[in-house]
Amino acid sequence: MRVLHVISEMGAGGAEAVVAGMVRSGGDFGWESGVASGGGHRAEALRAQGFSTFDVPVARRRAVGVLRAVGAARSAVRAFSPDVVLAHNVSASLVSRLAARGRPVVTVFHGVSEADLSGAARVLRRTSRAVVAVSEASAGRLRVGGLGVEVIPNAVFAEPPRVPRAAVRGVLGIGPDVPVALCPARLEPQKRHDVLLEAWAVVAGAVLLLAGDGSLRASLELRAAELGVAERVRFLGTRCDVPDLLEACDVMVLTSDWEGMPIAVLEALAAGRPVVASDVDGVREALAGGGGVLVPRRSPAATAAALASFLFDARACAAAGSAGRAAVERDHDPHTFMKSYDELLRTIVGERR
Repeated sequence: MRVLHVISEMGAGGAEAVVAGMVRSGGDFGWESGVASGGGHRAEALRAQGFSTFDVPVARRRAVGVLRAVGAARSAVRAFSPDVVLAHNVSASLVSRLAARGRPVVTVFHGVSEADLSGAARVLRRTSRAVVAVSEASAGRLRVGGLGVEVIPNAVFAEPPRVPRAAVRGVLGIGPDVPVALCPARLEPQKRHDVLLEAWAVVAGAVLLLAGDGSLRASLELRAAELGVAERVRFLGTRCDVPDLLEACDVMVLTSDWEGMPIAVLEALAAGRPVVASDVDGVREALAGGGGVLVPRRSPAATAAALASFLFDARACAAAGSAGRAAVERDHDPHTFMKSYDELLRTIVGERR
């Protein structure tokens, strides 16, 4: 079965990690996989490993951009000749539907803001043979709009760290006994780093690593300086070595306003790191089996208290880490995840034939 993944970009995000994992694992299920995207380090890595990759410019919700993306996607479909197109998120679904040349389009819905949900449901109703949500909460919100949705919870395709903890900390100038929190998230409004920085002003004696870049970087750097935490916050930019950063940290933190099923949380659990995160839809499901603490959305005080409970208590850290690792192995197994997609896609391809 030939499967073409279409996604806006293949950089450091969670959806991109899922696509890379699916492509690499697809051979175990008889898939020949290709990726059409706006590029990024994950696309380059897949290309180097012999997988087919195609350049499709990011549409960015503009008519001209959509037309360019559709033209490039049509070329990818013509070259790869897939049996099914697996589109990741809404804009990729629209592009895929216009480019698919009669092939079925299946959408993986990783999530959008609440304000965009009704529009997303309208688009997906017209573009997709089937829609798969990555969490029950996301599925429920789409179903309110009358859309039929299946649920396949995200899996984590865990990568072991390549560099020892001490070495990573050494490069970052962090001593071996300094408590460290890691937030691997784009510096965009959804992720609410402003809440995290306000919480960090209360947590003394520890270092915060921000792995990600985005439109808010300058304003967040200014805010860190205003709060007096600039020396304890490291803006690392976009990173390709999150497994190494997880190895170097003690706690992972995410203060988002909304999430589908964040791969960053699952990766932290798989690495045995406790998670402090906003009590929002997909995060709540990811932490249902243990491994961390949910805090009210937009609450710096609660976030600070939860971070301190792990950063300065090695025993609590270890217990939560062990529980999280067991939960993610049980509930987010990549083989089970791939088997569910394989059964769905083969059913749809069989119907077409």
